[in-house]
Amino acid sequence: MSDNSENNKNNIQLSSPDKENLTKKRKKKKFKKTSNIEISVVIPLYNEEESIPELSDLIEKELEQLTNGKYEVIFIDDGSTDNSFEEIKKVNQNNKKFKCIRLRRNYGKSAALSVGFDKAVGKYVITMDSDLQDDPSEIKNLIDKLNEGYDLVSGWKKKRYDPITKTIPSKFFNFVTSAFSGIKLHDFNCGLKGYRQEVVKSLNVYGEMHRYIPALAHWMGFKVTEIPVIHHPRKFGKSKFGISRFINGFLDLLTVLLTTRYFKRPLHFFGTVGTIISFVGFIITTVLVIEWFMGLTYLSNRPLALFAIGMVIVGVQFISMGLIGEMIIKISKENDKKSYGIKEYLK
Repeated sequence: MSDNSENNKNNIQLSSPDKENLTKKRKKKKFKKTSNIEISVVIPLYNEEESIPELSDLIEKELEQLTNGKYEVIFIDDGSTDNSFEEIKKVNQNNKKFKCIRLRRNYGKSAALSVGFDKAVGKYVITMDSDLQDDPSEIKNLIDKLNEGYDLVSGWKKKRYDPITKTIPSKFFNFVTSAFSGIKLHDFNCGLKGYRQEVVKSLNVYGEMHRYIPALAHWMGFKVTEIPVIHHPRKFGKSKFGISRFINGFLDLLTVLLTTRYFKRPLHFFGTVGTIISFVGFIITTVLVIEWFMGLTYLSNRPLALFAIGMVIVGVQFISMGLIGEMIIKISKENDKKSYGIKEYLK
């Protein structure tokens, strides 16, 4: 009995380390499996059923040559109402490296990219649009530029095949974004971009933030550049972005500035603006009070007095409410990607 009990004790003592070793081995195997992927291509799409077969063929040919089969393509079906998902299923049946995440509704491009970034496991991550305007042959050029020591390489549609209603506002947008962000790029919003994996895992993309990814990465300390890329005319369908993208884009530029450059020192922004407003109101109030003491005016019939007092109050509120509001938004958005309802995950 004593020998058996001693053996049991030894077995019990050995079981815990064995389990730990087994767990470590499993983790190592898992890491090797995920690190085997050289390139992940993330493609957000909405109602692009005509483009999917041709786009998939072009990407497959390009990546087979570049990676010897060590790649994955992740379509993010952002609530398409056509047969886009059915077309992707056909592609998946022929090549399991083509996957798809189907969202329950149309959340927008930033949400789709956020979900794709979360699932991508490749050493390099490429994003591109699904409308065949981005050329998969540019993937090699993006990777080559990344290997020069950059963390993010953005495409520059130097010769662009888009209507003037898109090109002129785009030039203005890029000029303003360059001026405010401190990074000079010709084309912030090009869908064709290359990233190192650590960049996509660090970014928090929501709202219309996909337009400012290079600026976000730059402010986080990553090395960003751009290269000219081929741009093709749209072959099928029409653009899914309306006039609202300009208004939303401007508002999101303010959000990017406030929650990145001023997030750790928000009073540098809110305090400055609030102080200026309050100071102007205080000066006007002081002048009116002096005139009242001298008998030159009556405050009861001077709307300017109420306006000045209002400026002081607004200035104080701007400092306090703006600061609290922006910090709450920043914190709440950290978990936003978890709120996107995924309907299906095609592996």
